[in-house]
Amino acid sequence: MESATQSFQHRSLSVKLWPPSHSTRLMLVERMTKNLTTPSIFSRKYGLLSNEEAEEDAKKIEKIAFAAADQHYKKEPDGDGSSAVQIYAKESSRLMLEVIKRGPSVKDGEIADKTTALHETVFDISGGCRAFIDAGEAEDLLKPLREPGNSYTRICFSNRSFGLDAANVAAPILSSIKDQLTEVDLSDLIAGRSESEALEVMNIFSSVLEGCHLRYLNLSNNALGEKGVRAFGALLKSQNNLEELYLMNDGISEEAARAVSELIPSTEKLKVLQFHNNMTGDEGAIAVSEIVRRSHALEDFRCSSTRVGTDGGVALAEALKTCIHLKKLDLRDNMFGVEAGVALSKALSLFSDLTEVYLSYLNLEDEGAEALANAMNESAPSLEVLEMAGNDITAKGAASLAACIASKQFLTKLNLSENELKDEGAILIGKALGEGHGQLNEVDMSTNAIRRAGAQLLAQVVVKKPGFKLLNINGNFISDEGIDEVKELFKSSPDMLGPLDENDPEGEDFEEEEEENSENENELESKLKDLKIEQGE
Repeated sequence: MESATQSFQHRSLSVKLWPPSHSTRLMLVERMTKNLTTPSIFSRKYGLLSNEEAEEDAKKIEKIAFAAADQHYKKEPDGDGSSAVQIYAKESSRLMLEVIKRGPSVKDGEIADKTTALHETVFDISGGCRAFIDAGEAEDLLKPLREPGNSYTRICFSNRSFGLDAANVAAPILSSIKDQLTEVDLSDLIAGRSESEALEVMNIFSSVLEGCHLRYLNLSNNALGEKGVRAFGALLKSQNNLEELYLMNDGISEEAARAVSELIPSTEKLKVLQFHNNMTGDEGAIAVSEIVRRSHALEDFRCSSTRVGTDGGVALAEALKTCIHLKKLDLRDNMFGVEAGVALSKALSLFSDLTEVYLSYLNLEDEGAEALANAMNESAPSLEVLEMAGNDITAKGAASLAACIASKQFLTKLNLSENELKDEGAILIGKALGEGHGQLNEVDMSTNAIRRAGAQLLAQVVVKKPGFKLLNINGNFISDEGIDEVKELFKSSPDMLGPLDENDPEGEDFEEEEEENSENENELESKLKDLKIEQGE
């Protein structure tokens, strides 16, 4: 089991985590841009940024965060860089919140009437440093909720760790407004507390909010486990109208997943369900699949990095057949294998509204990848994002992938990195992208044993695309002449070509150290890929 886990999940290595590669830094900018332009409890309060403004802000944030982290790293060069990575992520997160709270820029002549009504409906204490709060601080922080006639419908208590005294202060205040609440964010509520105190605090919040008619509930980052899930039992049992439920990084084991399935009375209206980064495993996935099976309105399902193997993957695939309105599916970093991939293909054939699908690091191999590609070829006409990295796909599987890709004219991002496509597969994919695909802006074909011919064709295809941003063909076997040819194609837009520092022009197998560095880079990306808008310490 250990060797299987290591094959499909990023693992810590005694190598340098810092500095990140150019492509990783670009990836962070992209993800921050997406966060800054995605509707959330923050944007509903402060307003939503345009894509152009968000991208400009994201680039500035990344540069500042990188400089801060790099300065820290230089002070302790003998470390593995993990503390620098943490600073990089936390500083980026902190600066993102500042941008969100600043809101979109107001153009000349526009009325600066930015969501005044929303300011009156959203109560958010997540700003400032992540910290414990006592009873006195709770009294001060929650004072606006005591005001008679307030119209708060959305509360965010994230980033503040409530002790028992603070929870007892909050209880009567929340009780007075519970009937008007529709969105509750209790993520990261009990950080650093002992288990006994944390469970008491969760019980208090659960009891006082029982009976709220919520559409949105976020209990992420609370290390719940089964005890924690049941501590929130009264709240969960009373929810019949939930549209969004977040249980990420909560230690959702097999038993905890069963508890969630048992406690939630109705998921008929559920549109978003996210279980990222838990310990769910196969049996837990079977429990989650029961929730999914009942969620006919589901549009966004995430069950990534949850240690799910073949049996759990098959169960989830079967359950997803009832979710014909699905738009976004993220199952990355599990241990599905071929059988679960084939089972999932039968569900994907039903999803006509699918726009984003993330199926990287699932051990699909050619058979699983071909089944999924064939299914999507007949469905998902508006697909925008396709990720199937790290699945041992060879040139044999590339033919089906190419046919699928050719039919997806709205595709904006394609990631097939860390496979075994070689020139033959790369050329098939490149030709599939050659016609149309006017919205394409990113292609990642790194670490695929591609040589000169494949690299040249990919470059020739994407360099002509209007609005194209990044081609990543690093970590391949491109000759020096091939590198020169590719760089010549991008001479007018060098930023569109990712770094080539890990290319091996001799076409030899990677040495052990190079393999570790590649895996290390994946680990760094995994630390940054789920960056949220939150405050650092």
